[in-house]
Amino acid sequence: MNINASLFIQWIPFAILVFVTMKFIWPPIVKALDERADKIRTGLAAADQAKAELANANKKVDEQLAQTRNETTKLLSDAEKRGAAIVDEAKKRAEDEGAKIIAAAKAEAEQQSVRAREALREQVAALAVKGAEQILQREVNASVHAELLNRLKTEL
Repeated sequence: MNINASLFIQWIPFAILVFVTMKFIWPPIVKALDERADKIRTGLAAADQAKAELANANKKVDEQLAQTRNETTKLLSDAEKRGAAIVDEAKKRAEDEGAKIIAAAKAEAEQQSVRAREALREQVAALAVKGAEQILQREVNASVHAELLNRLKTEL
């Protein structure tokens, strides 16, 4: 056999192999590759979209955290103001109660003083009557009267 004829004969099965490959094998492979490329493109697009959504979600979270911090700060300052107001109110009530207690104590002391004066007056009156009785029972004598008055003074 001649080398040219052998080449030509080998060429025929090769051409048939190429034709069968192009007609039956190549289209499913290309289809599978195209589907795979579409899946990869879709996955990359979804990943980009997920990154954008994640960035938006992080931004919203940061905004909400800032808003929450502001609200918390406001609530704390309001609570501190309210606490200070309650303390001031309690101080005022305590001062008012203290003033009432002091006034009541002064009134009680004044009443006790009045009672003591009344009791003292009654005792002085009783002593005066007693002294007058003793003076009237004896004769009128200046030295005797002086002695009785001195006794009255010591009893007071």
